Parts: sequence; C-alpha cells; structure tokens
Amino acid sequence: MSGRAARTILLAGAAFVAAPVHADTLQEALTQAYLNNPTLESARATQRATDENVPIERSAGLPDVAATASYSEVLDGASAQGPNRLFGAGLDLGVPLYSGGAVRNSIRAAETRVEAGRADLRATESAIFTQVVAAYMDVLRGQALVALSANQVDVLSVNVQATSDRFEIGDLTRTDVAQSQSRLALAQGDYRSAQANLIASREDYIALVGEAPDDLRPPPPLPGLPADPDTAVEIALENNPDLIAARERAEASGYDIDVAGAGRSPTVSVFAGYDYSNTLNSLRLQNGATAPIQTARDASAGVSLRFPLFQGGRTAALQRQAQARSAAALENVVAAERDVIAQVRAAWSSWQASLAIIESSQTAVSAAELSLEGVRAENSIGNRTILDVLNAEQELLNSRVQLVTARRNAYVAGFSLLAAMGRAEARDLGLVDEGLLYDPVVNYERVKGIIWDWDRDPDPVPQSTRTVDIPAPDASIPPTEPDESTPYEGLE
Repeated sequence: MSGRAARTILLAGAAFVAAPVHADTLQEALTQAYLNNPTLESARATQRATDENVPIERSAGLPDVAATASYSEVLDGASAQGPNRLFGAGLDLGVPLYSGGAVRNSIRAAETRVEAGRADLRATESAIFTQVVAAYMDVLRGQALVALSANQVDVLSVNVQATSDRFEIGDLTRTDVAQSQSRLALAQGDYRSAQANLIASREDYIALVGEAPDDLRPPPPLPGLPADPDTAVEIALENNPDLIAARERAEASGYDIDVAGAGRSPTVSVFAGYDYSNTLNSLRLQNGATAPIQTARDASAGVSLRFPLFQGGRTAALQRQAQARSAAALENVVAAERDVIAQVRAAWSSWQASLAIIESSQTAVSAAELSLEGVRAENSIGNRTILDVLNAEQELLNSRVQLVTARRNAYVAGFSLLAAMGRAEARDLGLVDEGLLYDPVVNYERVKGIIWDWDRDPDPVPQSTRTVDIPAPDASIPPTEPDESTPYEGLE
C-alpha cells in the first residue's frame, strides 16, 4: 500500500467529528451483535442440528436391541382345551456387520457437511458484521448530514433576512429575494430528508445490534488490508467461507455416490433373540384338568445374509442421481470461486475509488470555502450577484456531503474487502475474549458419541433479546456534531 493510500485510510477510519467522552464504539456494536443477533443465533442452532447428522448416520452401524410384549385373549370360538389367553414377551438383538460401505460413507458425508456448515456459520457471522459496520457508518454519516443540512438552513435563513433588508433599502431586487427564499425552501426539504434517513439508519442499527445507537465514536483503522487486489484474491481463495463451504459440499457429494452404489452390495448381520410365552393357566387337558405346562421359552441366534439380485433399477437410478448432484456441487465450487474473485476485486476497486474521492473532496472543500469567502466579499462591493453567493454556498455543501459520504463508503468497502477475504469474523477482529467465542466444535464433540436414546437437551428458548421496548429513534444529533466553523474536526 502506498504511503498516501495508508494516510488516506487512516483519515477514512478516523472521526467524522470529535468523539464524545461517553460513546458507543464500533467494537462494542460488533460485540453486541455477536452475542445477541437473532440471525447469528439461528445460524448457530442450524449448525447444531447439522452436527446431529453424524450420530444419526453412525447409528445405522450400531447394534439394535428391541423388546416386545403382547397379551391376547380369545373372545369368540375358544376351544374347551384352550388356550384362551396368551402373554408373550421377547428380546431381539441385531448387529450389522457389512453393508457395502454405506454406513462408512454416510458418516464421512455427514462429517464433511459439518465442516461445510461451520464455513456457512463463518459466512453468516461475517455478513452480519458487514451489515453492522454499514449501519454504524450510516448513522455517523446521517448525523453529519443532518448537521450540515441544519447549518445550511441557518446560513440561508440569514441570507434571506439580509437579502430582504437590502431589498427594503433598494440595494437588491425582488428577484434576489425570491432566489434566496427558493434556496432556503430547498434546504429545508433536504434537512427533513436527512432527518428521515438518519432515523432509518438508526432503526437498521437497532435491528442488527439490539440496542439504540448512542453517541457513536469514530471507527478504528481497518486491520490487515491488502496491498494489491492479487494478494486479496489469493487470500480469499484460501479463506473465504462461502468457497470453503462449496468445496466441502462437493467432497460430501462424492461420498453420496458411494452410498448409493452400496445398494448393490450384500448385507451381513448377526442376530439373537429370546421369546417367552405364557397361557396364564388357560390351557387344559381332555378331561378338563389344567395342563401342567403353561409356559414356553425359546432362544435363537444366527447370521443373516441378504444379496440383492434385482431391484427394478432403483440402485442405479439413485447412483446416477447422486452423480448428477455431485456434478452440480462441483460446478457450484467454480461458481463460488468466480463470485469470490468478483467480490474481492469489486470491493478493492470501491475502496480505492473512495480513498481517491476522499482526497479530491478534501481539496474541493478547501477550495469551496475560499471561493465562498471571495464571492461574499465581491458581492458586498457589487461585483457578484446573490445567485453567485447561493451557488457558492451550495458548492461548499455538496463538497462536504461528498466528503462525508466518501469516508463512509471507504470504510464499508474496506470492511467488505476483509469479509470477502475471510478475515472479518470475531476471532480476526478480537471482539471478545477467547473464552467467550462461540466454538461450533464444542457441540460437535459433545454429541458425536452419544448413543443413549433417552439423552436430550433442554427445551430451547430465544437467546437474543427483542427490541420492542426500545424507544423509537429521532433525528437528534449529539452536541459535538460539526458546525460551519469546524465541520471536520479531527480529520485535518
């Protein structure tokens, strides 16, 4: 990165205005979203559900034990000898020994999809953070624009009064007054629009973070921005979570082909059973006496072999289907790679463009300030018209608005670049202590070996908080917002 670009991004990451003593920081906003955003919490729960596919697939290769019990009574047509009642109970054990690799490959596919799910979780986290950064910067920009618009209304109100006074003494015409009044009315409309946009930005912030924005501090410089787009692409191809997820799913689809093909293979299992029956003294001899033997017990064990000979083409169809889905997954990898490259290069271009606009806008602001001062002085001696003054004031406002917007765009584009590179997650940004980071591996390690059918987790409850009790935001701005004299304090 060039020295000028480095200096510019530091300016872009610095304050829109001087920071108040007690204020929210971008790190606090990101941390709050990390701990409390419902979309992120939902993604974590979805990943926990994906973890369960591993023990589900593994269960197909474990012993199966079942107990049965029955009681029956003959209600019509019972013989004199019986039995008229029968109680039966049994215990069956089955142990699969060989299934053509179906279980093994199903487990591998499930484990690979767990890895894909973790990458999806990373992508969701990165996307939420990008939205939070944009919302944070939108609030800062909105506050700055409201302040600039309010200042413009004040300036034009003074102009209208001064123009009216000069008209009364015959120094100006009614046209001059009308021009001033027209610009004031337009400025008042822009001020209302800026207020509405600020309220919308604050609502977006609340929806993402779960708290109302207070006096927001300037954001810190972005860490780890690359020196050139080729470096950014190289890093993204290794770390972008969407691309990693696509690769993992393509690998899992290869296991699915083997699972489908296992339908042609023989299956071998061993079994054992124990059965008990009791006539409950309802079995009698010819003379009506109760038979001495009323119970029976049987135990058996053996090996079962099943060799499929014809299944109507079902297995072949399933394997072709799996192959087609694998082909689609492989194409999705290429599509994801293309998207990542495009995202990185576009974010880089947007970031660089915004840095250049910041530099040019700073020059424009300085020039517009000098121009306005000169036009006002020339107007006072009759060399410039009121329209010239109004135009100069508008040019200065436009330059300031462009500068504020460029600062916002540069920061958001820079963060979007980090996100596309796979470097915009809580672990990368150091948002929370290591012990507070959500680690999806913890849940996977907890559940992957559970074989007890009666194990269960507590009933779920929402983890994120509602925002219904947060008061509706207004368009007020902190008292430290810029005024006409120091519109960009801390950025010079």
